[in-house]
Amino acid sequence: MEQVTNEEVAVLLYEIAFYLELSGDTFRPRSFERAARSIETLSESVMEIHRSQHIEGLMKIPFVGEGIAKKIDEKIRIGRVTQLEELKVRFPVRLSELLTVESVGPKTVRVLYEQLDIKNVEDLEKRAREGKIRSLPGFGNKSEEKILKGIEFLKACKGRQPLGTVLGLAQHIRDQLRFIEGVKSVVITGSLARGKETVEDLDLLAITSLPDVLVKAFISTSEAIHVYQKQNTRVSIRLKIELNANLRIIPEESFGAAQQYFTGSKEHNLALQRLAQDKGLKLNEYGVFSKDGQTIAGTNEEGIYTALGLPWIPPELRENLGEIEAAREERLPDLIKHGSLRGDLQTQTNWTDGKNSIEEMGKAARELGLQYIAITDHTRSLAMVGGLDESKIQEQGREIERVNRKLDGIQILKGAEVNILKDGSLDLSDDALADLDVVGAAVHTNFNMPQDEMTRRMIQAIRNPHVDIIFHPTGRIINRRPPYAVNMKKIIEAAKDNGTILEIDAYPERLDLKDEHIRMAVDEGVKLCIDSDAHSMAQINYLSYGITQARRGWASRNDIVNTMSLDELLKHLS
Repeated sequence: MEQVTNEEVAVLLYEIAFYLELSGDTFRPRSFERAARSIETLSESVMEIHRSQHIEGLMKIPFVGEGIAKKIDEKIRIGRVTQLEELKVRFPVRLSELLTVESVGPKTVRVLYEQLDIKNVEDLEKRAREGKIRSLPGFGNKSEEKILKGIEFLKACKGRQPLGTVLGLAQHIRDQLRFIEGVKSVVITGSLARGKETVEDLDLLAITSLPDVLVKAFISTSEAIHVYQKQNTRVSIRLKIELNANLRIIPEESFGAAQQYFTGSKEHNLALQRLAQDKGLKLNEYGVFSKDGQTIAGTNEEGIYTALGLPWIPPELRENLGEIEAAREERLPDLIKHGSLRGDLQTQTNWTDGKNSIEEMGKAARELGLQYIAITDHTRSLAMVGGLDESKIQEQGREIERVNRKLDGIQILKGAEVNILKDGSLDLSDDALADLDVVGAAVHTNFNMPQDEMTRRMIQAIRNPHVDIIFHPTGRIINRRPPYAVNMKKIIEAAKDNGTILEIDAYPERLDLKDEHIRMAVDEGVKLCIDSDAHSMAQINYLSYGITQARRGWASRNDIVNTMSLDELLKHLS
């Protein structure tokens, strides 16, 4: 029986939904999508439910009916789903590949396949450059240009995976290896340790007295699909998620030096090596050495930096962007620490496109130790997700009051994620906004405006006295959609002038603001918030990704408003 993760089951159901939509089915795709989203946020293992309760247990999962439960059962028992294989034969297109191109959906794929026999991104690019897409009904020059821009964006992202896709897997592999006989230590290094928003491989370092045992365990992980290199002290494998994973076994006396060296970045390391040379020392992955070859440091990272006359520099800052000079001058920021947040100011519920009720979201936030949470469902212009109008906002407010009377240990704030319209106005009245505790505004439509128009649009929203926060300010989706054209320097200046908070959206596919923009905001004294953008209870855990992103932007606790107590926050917002 194949070991299948919840994520793999969700991906399978999404894939079936896409192929059904490609076939012209208008109803069943939504059922598979709802089931997929439910399984994505499930705290229990689908495999364990199947093992103990079989199909009957699977049918107890929200939105999983008998038909879908049988598909999951088939995947677990025999490793494939007959219906999906039949759909792939009927439509021999690389659907998941084509859908990564911005503005290309299942209906578009169907037309492109039927009219131009386009089966993959290579075909798509070729036909677009030949000018054949623009001639199709419903397309045109702009559609063709968007497709070509989307393909170029994908090429720029090729080979890198979002932090949220890789980190959990890396931690899982690390934790498995820690319990192998003879292992003393295992750590994650590389760009993953620095919290980069995308990574191109997974790097681990280990100390062990039994290298053969550790190597065997590493190449036997269930995530491995190929072994590239196998030596006593270095192993490279290919993972199911299409990334390489590298394990290096290091002598204990050099472990700290290797951890610092392989964490990088390359530019940071080169700057440290120049500093070592200026001091008459030699620095490499084995340690810091004197001119006559005596070892000065190597067992831990702190010792490496001390030998160079520096305090330890957190991995998130190691990009050679001024951190070495700041360390030398004792002005490194006191970075915000994980666990510092007291609340979450952007969450969605089943009143719009979320999965859970207001009460369930409140309980989940309380279990994570938060003191408050804002419910910020979408507003009326986003009809596709059931956006709330003024009367619905009032009705939701009464429900929030009811839940607050019921729940102890958590305060639920009334909020909204208001859409910024094309002209910069908002899609809820000022009277409705005035009754809310937290108003977040965001761009959800008309992404392709020229930079000056988009910037004016957002600044007008920032100037609205009811707007507290600008949510996901650049609108990007990592590896899938580039940021819209906006002048972030002017946005940050406007936020400063109007006392508006800029959000660090912690949703792993967004991480918006980028680290460079966070640092710009910090330098200007603009306040920030770190929000999960959770659409389910489990996704409130995404806050940790936002803290990592804030640390990369040199943000301290005082820069982040939701480190405040509830009373302090409400006073700040007022």
